[in-house]
Amino acid sequence: MKRRVLITLFVFCLVLNSCSDNSLQLVKNGKSDFEIVVDAGATERAIASAKVLQSYINKISGAQLSIVDESSQGADRGKIFIGNIDDAELGMHQIRINVSDGNLYIHGGSDAALNNAIYEFLERYLDCKWYAPEVEEIPQSTSIALALPLDYSYTPEITTRTVHSRLFYENKDYADQQKVTYEAFPHYVPIARVHTFQRFVPEETFFKVHPEYYAWRGDKRLPTQLCLTNDTVLGIVKDSVRAMFQRYPEASVISVSQDDNQQYCQCPNCSKIDEEEGSPAGTMIRFVNKVAEAFPDKTISTLAYQHTRKPCKTHPVDNVLITLCSIECDRSGPIEEKCADFADDLKGWGKLTDNIRIWDYTTQFTNFMAPFPNIQTLKPNIELFKDNGAKWVFEQHSNNPSELFELRSYITAKLLWDPSLDLDALLTEFTNGYYKEAGIYVKQYVDKIHAALKKDPEFFLFLYGDPSQAFDSYLSANLLKEYSALFDKAEKEVADSPELLLRVRTARLGVDYAVLEACRKGISNEYTLVVNTGDDGVQVNPMVNGILKKLKETTKAGNITLMNEMGFTVSEYLGTYSKALQVASQPNKALGKKVTLLSKPKKYANEDPQVLTDGALGGNGFYANWLGFEGNDLEAIVDLGHVQRINMVSMAFLQVTNHVVFYPTHVTYYGATDNKKFVALGTVENKAPLTKNSKVNDIQYFDVNDIDKEFRYIKIKAKNMASPPYWHHAAGTPSWIFADEILIN
Repeated sequence: MKRRVLITLFVFCLVLNSCSDNSLQLVKNGKSDFEIVVDAGATERAIASAKVLQSYINKISGAQLSIVDESSQGADRGKIFIGNIDDAELGMHQIRINVSDGNLYIHGGSDAALNNAIYEFLERYLDCKWYAPEVEEIPQSTSIALALPLDYSYTPEITTRTVHSRLFYENKDYADQQKVTYEAFPHYVPIARVHTFQRFVPEETFFKVHPEYYAWRGDKRLPTQLCLTNDTVLGIVKDSVRAMFQRYPEASVISVSQDDNQQYCQCPNCSKIDEEEGSPAGTMIRFVNKVAEAFPDKTISTLAYQHTRKPCKTHPVDNVLITLCSIECDRSGPIEEKCADFADDLKGWGKLTDNIRIWDYTTQFTNFMAPFPNIQTLKPNIELFKDNGAKWVFEQHSNNPSELFELRSYITAKLLWDPSLDLDALLTEFTNGYYKEAGIYVKQYVDKIHAALKKDPEFFLFLYGDPSQAFDSYLSANLLKEYSALFDKAEKEVADSPELLLRVRTARLGVDYAVLEACRKGISNEYTLVVNTGDDGVQVNPMVNGILKKLKETTKAGNITLMNEMGFTVSEYLGTYSKALQVASQPNKALGKKVTLLSKPKKYANEDPQVLTDGALGGNGFYANWLGFEGNDLEAIVDLGHVQRINMVSMAFLQVTNHVVFYPTHVTYYGATDNKKFVALGTVENKAPLTKNSKVNDIQYFDVNDIDKEFRYIKIKAKNMASPPYWHHAAGTPSWIFADEILIN
């Protein structure tokens, strides 16, 4: 923008009056002598930014400033110039805010940067705050004065900032206020954002006719990944990429990346390259480079993820974007401390390319509601990415509402814009601003749960873990009581405000969910599913009923529908929990009885057969009290202690298809009085055989009823499908079955 200000004696006097007492008086007593000036050729977005400034000045003071272009500006008005300064070389992402000659200048090196500059000015100098969509804190004053001197310039080192949260995707104004992108994959071909091999060379089309296009695993081809040394595959992928760019001409980026598994090709040609390169990334980068060379005016994104995370020796060509993923890392501390190999890989890729996009993870994907005390790692991790040259950072949160959703969205966006910000100050700012009088208690909860985790330095905080892993750590019975007490105080502080009360109860969902899971597992006398009635009977724990009722009300009011990334809904969770209460309330002749395993479990539930009769019920994650069998069948015998009449036998099994956990193909129950001569009581077939459209996460009970015979020993045989079908991403690996409580009546 050119400075074409007519300097007259009147203007000189105006400047003197406006700049008295070392301040620039923009508004006084609800009136302003200033106007907002935009360049005559200003874009629609620049004009929209000017209107944002105009609107908020009006909200604060009641003053209505005019927006004019340079040709129609008044000679008798002070100026707020929006745009670029004469002869100033601003970087594309740079912002500058300064006062000179009694005028205010707000500038950006691009339209996007100008928009960022407007919101930075409103927040930094006029004290406006935006905590969530439609939750803003705007000061009210009839006067606005800027302290002088004022000359601020800032260039964010992370230039593409994405927080995977629908708060931003569904509310562009809020995304602008927090200076993050409107979508997860800006500029990408929308149908080719990640894990695209199967999309380019679909198994349904090619595998049966051309198995050689796909990965060699063991002694056969499987459609888990592509064979990256097959020239025909390269040609098909190039053709697919070309067609997609033609279909979406506005897109400048496409992902050419592995599918979401580690079953990469080990044929002699691929293996030779990987050995030469020192990493399976070798075949990937050589392949992607060839694709990129065919599209020099586009960006080809690929993944450094799981088996391709370790850098190879070949440099990616200039238009290849390396998306480096931190999925394996322990989230209990900063990546550089807890996941040094990832930090080393980041530095290694930095020696090969300047074109790095970070894909980081910030929630527990198996349990969106679970307390996940990783907030204190956000700042050091983002600083690590920035310090190693990452210009594009994608923080994958849950997208859908999850534990402390608004707080996490806000904090992460703030740190992406300026990683030097003080985390504790940000937490205090948000909790006080969003939860008001209750904020002090929410902040105390956040501090307390993080402090509890720090006292357990060996705890591995996993993205795909479960709250049950923490019942001896930061989710112990005593700590759960302390967390609940803090939220009791928080609710009491805002009891007269339905809006604030809903915010606090939404924040409390994490603790309430942990309490429900603690009761499911029965971690203490207080945290149980059922309590004794005093007459040798049991009833549902009243605390459990109260929390379930409140969880249902709060999730409905807050439009919170999902429990995890597998699509398991709140409604389904409530349904399975209700079933667990029914099971726990029934008499069970197997409760506490000895279990002998005839097949070997692996890893989970400490491989302890007694979890099958301990009264603690498994949830929807395989860490929660489930006994796992990898590639083999379950075969167990329960000793009831003496011969007694049996009418029903039941056992629960878990399904998590993306983690290779499937229902048994069938379950057969047997009975015996002597532990030798067993007779079949019935076989139950899996009523939901695995297909490509199977429900990802569920629990199925395998029941045999109307037995009406006497036995002491009950044998259970559950048939494992052994290996996933050829079309599953884990084809060629062992499949799991997970079993829980045996119910015998």
